[in-house]
Amino acid sequence: MKNLPTDLLRTFVTVVDEGGFSSAGDLLGRSQPAISLQVKRLEELVGVPLFQRSGRSFQLSEEGHVLLSYARPMLNLNDELLARINKTSLSGAVRLGVPNEFADSFLPDILGRFAQSYPEVMLEVGCELSTHLLAKLEKGEYDLVFGLHANSNVKTTNEGWTEALVWIGSPQHAVYSKSPLPLIVAPMGCVYRQRILETLEQIGRPWRIAYTSPSFGGIKAGVLAGLGVTVLARSAVPEGVHVLGSLERMPKLPDIRVHLHYDRSRASEAVLALVDYMSARLQHTTGGTNPT
Repeated sequence: MKNLPTDLLRTFVTVVDEGGFSSAGDLLGRSQPAISLQVKRLEELVGVPLFQRSGRSFQLSEEGHVLLSYARPMLNLNDELLARINKTSLSGAVRLGVPNEFADSFLPDILGRFAQSYPEVMLEVGCELSTHLLAKLEKGEYDLVFGLHANSNVKTTNEGWTEALVWIGSPQHAVYSKSPLPLIVAPMGCVYRQRILETLEQIGRPWRIAYTSPSFGGIKAGVLAGLGVTVLARSAVPEGVHVLGSLERMPKLPDIRVHLHYDRSRASEAVLALVDYMSARLQHTTGGTNPT
């Protein structure tokens, strides 16, 4: 019976997540040829090609997609096991900034699992708009910020991926058919608000702001009450709302970027551990992708 070494699986997953062998090597501290050799060794072990190459570009083969679906949970289990065994070796505090909608969706489960793996690490979580979180990070009020960006050219080398956006509305109220289109938005500075208005202006669709709230709870309440429609990252859509698409004649929305912002040179071991934990699980949970 063959065994698949976790170091080869980690290299394979990193190549996929980083969109290339060179960028994976930069992240793992290995040369591009060394990364290529590890992937080749993994292909020899499984007996099939994992990538379909065309010139300098590549994409996962069918077998590569299958391996990826197993490799992520295998590595997660490996990391969680080691973290639990060595859990007394990591302590400290991490001040984490998170957008409201993600704090109410899948992040509680991820942070709960992190707290179980590292019980000596204290988490201080703040919830605000991404623009406010990033401003406070610059002032040293946060150690790590989970930030959303409408601009794909984000000036950071830290972990990041792409999130799809969707329109949502009330399942009981067809407000999406009204003109002008009633909108539910957060205050100025919100990435979703920017994306909504840019998209509607580009297609020339009349709109009006019907309801504004700085909190995710307030926005969700407005949507369920039928006051208007809004936009969220697909992974942050709450239960009870209706996702709107082409059938409701809602325009397609450009993706946004998500990044974990922190200062690598000053980050504590606790911060780096949380970065690794969130990065591995968020990309898998959100289904986000990295650009090639």
